[in-house]
Parts: sequence; C-alpha cells; structure tokens
Amino acid sequence: MVQLVIPKATDSLETWLSYLEKSHFKPIDMGLDRISDVARQLDLLRPAPYVITVAGTNGKGSTCKFIETALLKAGLRVGVYSSPHLLVYNERVRINGNSALDEDLIKTFNEIEQNKSQSLTYFEFGTLAAFHLFKQHQVDIAILEVGLGGRLDATNIVDTNFAVITSIDIDHVEFLGDNREDIGREKAGIFRENIPVVIGEPDCPKSILEQATRFNCYVSQRDIDWSYSIYQEKFSWQSKDQTLTLPIPQIPLPNAATALAVLTQLPFDISDEILQETAKIATMPGRFQLLKNQDFAKFSHNRPLATVIVDVGHNPHAARYLATQLANLKSEKQHIYAVFSALVDKDISGIVEPLNDIIDEWYCAGLNGYRGQSGTEVYNKLINVLPIAKAYQYEQVENASLALFEKAKENDVIIVFGSFHTVADFMLWINH
Repeated sequence: MVQLVIPKATDSLETWLSYLEKSHFKPIDMGLDRISDVARQLDLLRPAPYVITVAGTNGKGSTCKFIETALLKAGLRVGVYSSPHLLVYNERVRINGNSALDEDLIKTFNEIEQNKSQSLTYFEFGTLAAFHLFKQHQVDIAILEVGLGGRLDATNIVDTNFAVITSIDIDHVEFLGDNREDIGREKAGIFRENIPVVIGEPDCPKSILEQATRFNCYVSQRDIDWSYSIYQEKFSWQSKDQTLTLPIPQIPLPNAATALAVLTQLPFDISDEILQETAKIATMPGRFQLLKNQDFAKFSHNRPLATVIVDVGHNPHAARYLATQLANLKSEKQHIYAVFSALVDKDISGIVEPLNDIIDEWYCAGLNGYRGQSGTEVYNKLINVLPIAKAYQYEQVENASLALFEKAKENDVIIVFGSFHTVADFMLWINH
C-alpha cells in the first residue's frame, strides 16, 4: 500500500483536495463516529447560534440559495455548506454570499489534519472545514445541505434548529434503500425534539410523518399547510396565515415555495419587501439555467445560435421535472437536442425515459474520473432503453457540444444535462 504524503499548510488547495480524496479507504463511509470525535475536539458541534438543515432527493441547493438570499437581505450573517460544487471546490462553503478563499480552506484542512485521530472521508473533511469557518466568521445562521440521506450524513452531527425535506424519490439505493418509505426514514433522521419541520414533498412518505410525531416536531406540509400557484404572471404562495404575491422566481417553483415556508416561520425579521426582492434575484447556477448568447458567441461562426440551457439533474425525479420544463419550450418549429452524460452509478434508464418524447437527438459524451464512463458506454445504455432514439457518441462533452453548435439552428434548443460533471465540463469549455 502506497503511503500518503500529508500536505503542508503551504501547499495548494489542489494538493489538499487530492489528498482528501485518498485519505480514507473508501469514498463514502456512512456513520458519525469519526467526524463526531474531531468535531468535539475542535468545538464544532455548534457551528452557529441557529442552524437550518436541508435534506431531500432534489431541490436542496436552490432551496438553500433562496433562504440564504433572503437572510442576507435581512442583514444577517449567513454561512452555507452545500455539495457538490459545479466548477470549483470553494463553492461548497459560502460565507455572507461569497465562496471560501483558498487560503482559508487550506488553513482549516491543516488544522483538522493535525487534530484527527483516524482517517476521514473527503466529505467529512469538507463538513468540518465548513463548520470551522462558520465559527471563525461568527455567522448568525448556518444553512447545511445534507450530502447523502440524513441520519448518517456528516452534517447530522449538529442538532439543527429547523429541518427541511425538499423532495423524496429513488436515488442512492445502495445506501438509503430501494423504496420511498426507507429513503424518507433516512432523510427524516435530521429531525430533533420540538423543532419546526417543513416538508416540500407533496406525496410525503408515512415514515417521515412518523418520525416527526416521534420527536414532537411542528410540521408544515406542502398542499396541507401551504401551497403555491402561478396567477397572472405572478407567483402566489399561500398559508393559513399569509398570502404572498411575488415575481416568478428564477429557481424551480417547488423549491422557492419550500423556502418561503421556512422563511415565514423563522424567528427573524424578514419583511414582505425582502421576499419580493429575493424572488427577483435568487438564482442557482446549473438549475435549468438559460445561457446568454455572448457566453458562447465564439462558436457562432457569425450565425444565430440556438437556445442553450444547462441543468445538473442526474436522477429520475430531476429528469421528470426537466421534461415538464422542456415541454413548455417545445413548438412545431423547434428541435430539442441533448448533450448528455451521467456517472456510472446513476440510473440512466430512469433519467432518459421521461425525456423520450421531448428530446429529438441525443449527443452522448464521456466523463472523466473514477465514477465517469465513456461516451460509448453512455450511448449503449441509452440505446438499450430507447432503441429507436436518434443518438450519437462522443469522447468528451466538448466534442458533443461542438458538433451540436454546428448543427442546431436559431429556433432550436440545446440542453446540456445528466450530471454536475457534464455541466461543469461544458461551462469550462465555453469559458476556456
């Protein structure tokens, strides 16, 4: 076995991240014992005076972003821990709206390394680093996005003040179970005694409600305690006590509505004017994000370009939502083309089937990394599910995208999706 060289405090963030990826014998190792020991030693079990923990299959990141935007508007100091990142690791830790600096992360990783008594996973290291930085910057509120599940996720070493479940669907079966009841039970592991709980999943598993009852939580459920709709080009949100009429948000409406259910219950002064402004400005990169023509003008060859959308959706639940969004764009004149790739452990069948009638041509691309797969592998899996689909295979996202830029016309749509890695490869390419 090769002995790992521990980085120094003077080494680069890239060197540290490479070390963290190899510092534990397996990438995902569920459990709280290892991280709890270090957190106690560094006094990190309470990273902020008030903590909001957000779990769910999809929608966590944009729900956190909406809440964060409103709280910052209200003048509070806010820390956000989220994953995965899109382009750079620093995105995972935001303090007062800004990504963590390289030097701060390096210093924190070094301190954790000096104080750990056993190996930690990449995610455990990152979680402890976020908590450490939140304490250093004395944030008023920490918003924690659960990485995987809930009960055994590293973020769950903290006793949260407010728990949120965004959505429940089948994903990460090997860790969470193969049915919504088991998955819901794992995600409800973030609940604590007598705290408020917001549930954004309209078809809530019984296991979640049973856990809430067990802990005497104050439950607020979508379509029971609050709801939302679009009326006359406005976003309408209603609860038993309040009605809000807001601009249509730029993030998925179910997630904005879930965030509003949280914000209207927090013990902070958040005015209707702040919520109005938040709906206007809150955005989340990579979530059905419409790119501007100037982002890729160099590929236009002096001709009008197609509409380009990027989306990090990478499971069946996200694919179904993406299908409804794309269906609203489709007309008789438009073709919808996809640059598509997914990691080797993802349910390609469940991702592509909902989009079968929406996407006209598939440009399958390869992804690098230990969970990546070749364009040929992605193509073969897709054709196995959609045998008559018009599909092509490419070595990388860059090759697939370039081919589409040369083919698609002005009134066509190009959707780049299937993984954070797919979107990241595309964004890095067009910005190169």
